[in-house]
Amino acid sequence: MKSDYLWIKVWNYIVTKSDFWISMLGSHVKLVIWASCIVIILGVPIGILISRYKSLREPVLNVIGVLYTIPILGLFGFLIPLMGIGLKPALIALTIYGILPVIRNACVGIENVSPSVKEAAVGMGANGTQLLFRVELPLALPVIFAGIRTAIVMNFSVATYAVFIGAAGMGTIILVGMRTFNDGMLVAGTVLLAVTTVLLDRLLGWLEKIVQRKYGMESAD
Repeated sequence: MKSDYLWIKVWNYIVTKSDFWISMLGSHVKLVIWASCIVIILGVPIGILISRYKSLREPVLNVIGVLYTIPILGLFGFLIPLMGIGLKPALIALTIYGILPVIRNACVGIENVSPSVKEAAVGMGANGTQLLFRVELPLALPVIFAGIRTAIVMNFSVATYAVFIGAAGMGTIILVGMRTFNDGMLVAGTVLLAVTTVLLDRLLGWLEKIVQRKYGMESAD
């Protein structure tokens, strides 16, 4: 009976407070979108760079890997004295957490392009820029997109902690629910976050299959 009562409270919160949680979900999505754009803009070129210059690969991946292992709250504690609270430190933290899979997959994707395909392109007169944008990047796109998918889904979950640094999002609902002992609000926020994360992962998985069908089959040919 107590469990049934809890779910009634959860349902009532979702229905009666829809304006609030939709607003928080919108802020959460915006934060992840901005962070994902930064991750892609920085991560893909860095991945390409370290695929070209092998001596940079280990140092770059090691530095990013060390930053990635810092607990998110510890990273916030480091950023707050330097940048204060709000959107900017939250974006930096999410960028640090999301950039590793993008860099690694971009590097691996470029390196895995068949040498015979690259030699054929060069033999047909392609210069370095044409080789990269017309041959290597299209063939590496399925691997790169897989890294982007991992980064986005991971950051969607990690962005919940951004509430501790003053950025709005779904973490606000969960934190307020905990502080006010409002179990209906707490569980509702958790369920909404879990459902949207799963839906986001399914959407990106569907897009990833499209990319694999379009470019993966070409690379296999």
